[in-house]
Amino acid sequence: MCGRFSFAVIAEIIEEHFHVRVDTNTYKPRYNCAPTQKLAVISNQNPEELSFFRWGLIPFWAKDKSIGNKLINAKAETIDQKPSFKTSFKQKRCLVLSDGFYEWKKINSKEKIPYRIIMNNGSPFAMAGIWDRWKDESGESIDSFAIITTEPNDLMKNIHTRMPVILKPGEERLWIEEQNPGILKSLLMPIDSNLLLTYPVSKLVNSPANDSPEVLKRAGN
Repeated sequence: MCGRFSFAVIAEIIEEHFHVRVDTNTYKPRYNCAPTQKLAVISNQNPEELSFFRWGLIPFWAKDKSIGNKLINAKAETIDQKPSFKTSFKQKRCLVLSDGFYEWKKINSKEKIPYRIIMNNGSPFAMAGIWDRWKDESGESIDSFAIITTEPNDLMKNIHTRMPVILKPGEERLWIEEQNPGILKSLLMPIDSNLLLTYPVSKLVNSPANDSPEVLKRAGN
């Protein structure tokens, strides 16, 4: 699964890389993004601006928003079949913006070591996501998202059994604009291992309360 990531990129680079407008009064760098938080996405509904959706998909038909706490990821293999995800896959897709994600490698029955995974050129990237809009009884709406995961590439196999779908720059707009399900599914593959770097980080990342540059540092530094 993908349960934590970072997006600590200055506004000018976001605008240049993703071709969106960034409201600097709303956006702030995030070093330890966690479920239930409002985080930066680009949606197919508003593709020219940076939006902020809640992490943890709440399907439009849900009776209670707490279901979103369990739906932070969607498997690429079954995304067009699962009731919680298939409508969003067809109609509501988004780019979840990141500059690195975290995963925990199991060492033994009691210990896990956190790792940070980044692009080898240090650039920001987009993870494939889906979103939905849920309304409560009072009419208040919540826009929420899930990150799509796939099988691990050769690099990630040493750390975890799943990884987020990282889209290449040329695939980002295709993901939110394309309508053909077959083409969309073809994008949901593990990225080439050679494009990634990974390193261990401190256990500060274990707590979402630790949202500072210290979280990004290599363990031991």
